Amino acid sequence: MVTLASSALFAWPPQAAVGRPVAKSKIYAHAKPTAAVRALFVQQVESITWAYKLAPETINLPAKPAVCEIEVFDVALKLPDVSHSVLRCIDKAIPFPILFVLRHDGHSQPIAAYKRPSDAASGQWVVGDYHAAPWQKDSVVRPGLPMALDLQGLYEQLLRQHLVVPARAGESLRDQLDRLSLLSAKQTAAARLETRLAQEKQFNRKVEINAQLRTIRQELDSLTN
Repeated sequence: MVTLASSALFAWPPQAAVGRPVAKSKIYAHAKPTAAVRALFVQQVESITWAYKLAPETINLPAKPAVCEIEVFDVALKLPDVSHSVLRCIDKAIPFPILFVLRHDGHSQPIAAYKRPSDAASGQWVVGDYHAAPWQKDSVVRPGLPMALDLQGLYEQLLRQHLVVPARAGESLRDQLDRLSLLSAKQTAAARLETRLAQEKQFNRKVEINAQLRTIRQELDSLTN
C-alpha cells in the first residue's frame, strides 16, 4: 500500500446518504471468504456501514456502463489498520466500485482499489491494488466532490486522489495505475539491494550492487517525474 500527503476525503452530498449497516454474514454469503479471512474480519473490523450511494438519482450525474453507481463504505476498525484481504472480500461481494473510509479513534483514512468490469468474463469484476491517503482527524473540513460530466469521470477523479504520484498530461487512469504498480515493484527491488549492500563484505560485490542501485534509482526518477 502506498500513501501520500494529500486528502481523498470529501464532504459527501447529504442527498446521497444511506447509513445502512452491512452485516458481515451478508459479505460472507456473497464472497465466501476462507476461514483465515473471516478471522481477520473478527479481529480487525468493528462494523461496516453503507454510508453513501453516488448514483444518477442521488447526485444527478449520468451513469456509464463501467460505473453505474459508486458506493462509499465506512469501516469502523478495532485497530488502526486492516488487511487488504478484508477489503477485497467486501469488494468481491458488492458489484459496484467502492470507496472505503476506515475509521478509528476519531480519525478517518480513505482507501480504494480501481474496480472495473472484467474484459474476459461478463458479470465479473477486476479489483486492482489498494491505495490509501493518510489518516486525518474527523474534525478536518473536507472539500465537496470534484466537477465531472458522468459517474465514470467522477470515479476516476476520486480514485486519483488516493494515488501517490499525480497523473501525467493525458495519462489515463489505467496507465497511471500501471506506472504506480511498476514504481512499487522498483521500490521493493531497491530496498532489497540496499539491504544486500549493507550486508556485503566484498568490495567488488559492493561495486556491482551499487551499479544496480543507480540503475533502479534512475528508473524510479523516470517513473515519478
